[in-house]
Amino acid sequence: METRGRWLWWLRRIVVAAAVSAWWQQANSEPQINLLNRGCSQYNATNTADFFNNLNATFSGLRTRLSGGGRRFATAEQARSSDPVYAMVQCRNYMSGPDCLACYDAAVAQIRNCSAANGARVIYDGCFLRYESNNFYDQTTLPGNVQICGNRTASQPAAFNAEAQTLLRDLETATPRINGYFAASTRQVSNLTVYGVAQCAETITQSGCRDCLAVAHGNIQGCLPNGDGRAIDAAYNILGATQLQGPNIYSYKDLKTATNNFSEENKLGEGGFGDVFKATLKNGNIVAVKKLDISYSRAKADFETEVRLISNVHHRNLVRLLGCCSKGSELLLVYEYMANGSLDRFLYGDKRGSLTWKQRFDIIFGTARGLAYLHEQYHVCIIHRDIKPSNILLDDEFQAKIADFGLARLLPENQSHVSTKFAGTLGYTAPEYAVHGHLSEKVDTYSFGVVILEIISGRRSSDMNADSDTEYLLEEAWKLYESGMHQKLADEALDSNEFKPEELKKMIEIALVCTQSPPSSRPTMSEILVTLLSDRSVEQQAPTRPSFSYANRVLVETTSVSTGSSTSNATASISQFTGR
Repeated sequence: METRGRWLWWLRRIVVAAAVSAWWQQANSEPQINLLNRGCSQYNATNTADFFNNLNATFSGLRTRLSGGGRRFATAEQARSSDPVYAMVQCRNYMSGPDCLACYDAAVAQIRNCSAANGARVIYDGCFLRYESNNFYDQTTLPGNVQICGNRTASQPAAFNAEAQTLLRDLETATPRINGYFAASTRQVSNLTVYGVAQCAETITQSGCRDCLAVAHGNIQGCLPNGDGRAIDAAYNILGATQLQGPNIYSYKDLKTATNNFSEENKLGEGGFGDVFKATLKNGNIVAVKKLDISYSRAKADFETEVRLISNVHHRNLVRLLGCCSKGSELLLVYEYMANGSLDRFLYGDKRGSLTWKQRFDIIFGTARGLAYLHEQYHVCIIHRDIKPSNILLDDEFQAKIADFGLARLLPENQSHVSTKFAGTLGYTAPEYAVHGHLSEKVDTYSFGVVILEIISGRRSSDMNADSDTEYLLEEAWKLYESGMHQKLADEALDSNEFKPEELKKMIEIALVCTQSPPSSRPTMSEILVTLLSDRSVEQQAPTRPSFSYANRVLVETTSVSTGSSTSNATASISQFTGR
């Protein structure tokens, strides 16, 4: 105990493979470069010249951001290369600017000891620095968390313990609700004062911050009534997204039992890629099991390679692939279970009309964020090819999570779908892909635009206008927008007081911009995110209707999977395109 008996308690959680620390001790104004934790990936970058150029540029960017405006948190990345670098730094919010920079400089010098490792982290008392080859900014906590306790016991253990517990609860409750996720408080223990600080990374969600603080709270209680201690996430001593770790391998027998022999009553849905079943594992966890039947010759080898890649894709708006199983021609994928099911239930299914305007906007935004990650932020570009409401799942808080985002990668290059009937899905397939087989990320952008129209209208893309036997949703949207009657597209179940007319117009404009032709006229998903978050309309880039309207009755048929028939060879079976 220090002579003045002043105790500092710190509770801090950043992200998986980032620092979670909590301690109480006397506060000092200094860089606080006592090393708590350091780790390097066991994998090295493939092109060291590119890697070090990217790493140096990223570290420079972080320092520039910390140097301006008194910031204590920053991210930077160099993502467009074979060896991308994503980095994050965070200083304690109470630190002075010079102390924060001094701590950061020490962390950079320390982390360079990892040489060409494609991921590393350094945790000091005063700051935290991490870089990875994948975007990790929104990661939260993982199982396996421990505390590091000091060897000094408070002079008044009972009183100290009670006040510290109260302070823990207060900070756990308050911090996620405060802008910037930073809170500080004190509580009196006789002639002592307990100082508390809680901080979360600015890039995680409010619920993510709440979850992380709950974990850290539970861990740090094990140190009481010690006078100092820290809670550190065990994930820091694992490498997380730094390396491509293998997926969990499940027993076919166990999955068969968990799904009650893949019974109809356990079926959650079905589609071109396969049927999905609810499964209750032996440990009581509920998961979703997708049953595929891919019979081409290299199926198993390609399956294992791609599942290894896909199982390392972690994002708040992507359904997590937990593992896989293969038996003969049957290939099973095990996903996290989403209790609210798919979006189509809430648009035109048994839950129709129950979504508020805010929920609909959040779903649109979350879907865009997930696609932006797949297209631009993961170290390889993943094109979904089948964006539609049934492939957008909703968690308990109605946040969107894209499902089946990796399944297209499991198919041969000359094949776009497992189904023997469709290549893509009726009403969502971009014309250049349906007609010519031209595949780019703009195919997903087109489908996303159609989904926006479905979300705000509560109608299927393939439903015709009641007043016309030729106008499908996309065609009707263009017509109403051009005539200034776009408000007629709003779902009748929506409360008109929940949104402004200009907000509705903006959503329709974004949807139509996404469905323009040629594909180069469509925005990237990151550009869409910026537009969604801005207050301005998209009138500066107002949508221009294509010279033809892609009728949603267009049907692209393929021959059986075993023949490997290409989409571009199926143009004879496409129904006519309708002129303007």
